[in-house]
Amino acid sequence: MLTIDKFSVEKLFADFTGMKVLVIGDIMVDSYIWGKVERISPEAPVPVVSVTKRENRLGGAANVALNIQSLGAVPLLCSISGNDQKANEFSQLLEKNHISSSGILRSDKRITTTKFRIIGNNYQMLRVDEEQAHALTQPETRAFYNHIERIALAEKPHAILFEDYDKGAIDIALITWVVELAERLKIPVAVDPKKKNFSSYKNATLFKPNYKELCDGMKIENIQRTPEELLKICSGFQHFHNIAKMILTLSEQGIFISSINKFGVAEGAMIPARIRNVADVSGAGDTVISIATLCTALNLPLYDTAFISNIAGGLVCEEAGVVPVNKEKLLKELLNTL
Repeated sequence: MLTIDKFSVEKLFADFTGMKVLVIGDIMVDSYIWGKVERISPEAPVPVVSVTKRENRLGGAANVALNIQSLGAVPLLCSISGNDQKANEFSQLLEKNHISSSGILRSDKRITTTKFRIIGNNYQMLRVDEEQAHALTQPETRAFYNHIERIALAEKPHAILFEDYDKGAIDIALITWVVELAERLKIPVAVDPKKKNFSSYKNATLFKPNYKELCDGMKIENIQRTPEELLKICSGFQHFHNIAKMILTLSEQGIFISSINKFGVAEGAMIPARIRNVADVSGAGDTVISIATLCTALNLPLYDTAFISNIAGGLVCEEAGVVPVNKEKLLKELLNTL
């Protein structure tokens, strides 16, 4: 049940300002080729995109950092990139967006992940990925641990957020160590998981998979999207891994939430999506986990957290490409809704 009102949501958004979130995960460059489609190629049955603009944006964990910043909070981004031209472009993007690059390590053993998207008439038509997803070397791992601990102890974040894209920055040892660090600091841990480490986030506070990630992670094909079945699957996972709160994004169906109360009883609810003109779903999950992490750090009830996150995720879907949420636009829609 929704407990927030217009006054409390305005106070909540004001409280976001100045909060610090340590974001750990896989970073990437989102590279876009924009253009117009007016004909089909004579060489193959594919559209011809006449290029009008090229653009690079922050992607992966860096887009989460951008969302956190757009909400008025301070992202403390920790990751590892290649030592290449794309890494230089990534650093320039961080500087342009006033996000510190002090938590980014460079490695000669990997390339900087880049996702190339071709956008025709404001709709995504093709994506090409350039990446290396192997695990960190031992020297890289030691340096990464030291980096994270130094930043966490110096900056005293209000929450830690894992943004896992299965690109090699995160493994089970790092997860275990960071969760223990968060327990010492008495701050929540939020997780945006992928398949490889799906079942490794024991003792996390908030877990946010999408439907495909849940099916892949649980190794169950086509989980029924009924509240009863979703609560059974989610709460079972939560009990086994000691995870208090879960937000499951269901695309056009909205969001399902599952929480374990102090008596160990699971409670679930479905929050429907709003009808929107969807241009691109890329990055919507980043927006959801960013809002949800800040709300969790401020001890907002899970239903209220998911309600706000659901609206925020829908808003960014109306934009082409990966974009951060607009705080003022989100607040205005919430005030018109409550």
